[in-house]
Amino acid sequence: MSTQPKTFLTQEQYLEIERKAEFKSEYFNGEMFALAGAKVAHNLLVANLLAALHREFRLRQCFVFPSDMRVRAGASGLYTYPDVSAVCGEPEFIDDQGDTLANPGLLAEVLSPSTEAYDRGRKFELYKSIASLREYLVVATDRIHADLYTRQADDRWMLTSAARLEDSLNLESVGAQLNLADLYEKVKFAAA
Repeated sequence: MSTQPKTFLTQEQYLEIERKAEFKSEYFNGEMFALAGAKVAHNLLVANLLAALHREFRLRQCFVFPSDMRVRAGASGLYTYPDVSAVCGEPEFIDDQGDTLANPGLLAEVLSPSTEAYDRGRKFELYKSIASLREYLVVATDRIHADLYTRQADDRWMLTSAARLEDSLNLESVGAQLNLADLYEKVKFAAA
């Protein structure tokens, strides 16, 4: 057990450090956590999702952002880099730096074995504190499977799952249809 005291950072200190850093880190409860790289299936799924949303948004006032766009999860104190974030209407940022999105309507995480429990559990719990968030999409990398959580009028979340290439998900928050055949295009699964 370490006897070194932990150094806790304020949100302002985190943002100052993060904006100068050469690598990305998340922030929660006064601590920074470095982010690791991803494997080929993860990167293809993110790219395919970005491409699908970009096609849908070309003629509309909607924006899709890759994982370099930081998101603040409401009052929870979480600053994170979702794999994909999207907003219809004018994007709002926490300050004039334009690097921390405050009003996503859709957040998406592509799961990895090391992050799946966190992405489905605590991170989703923290994402729910974002008032503008209407949908949360989680995408499997080990099989064809996507779960879409949609916020209901009574603030409960409804789950819709899709697990076949011919399936699609209706992303109501951004007015887009996501075909799993497009999402999983060129993705190869690792041997079990």
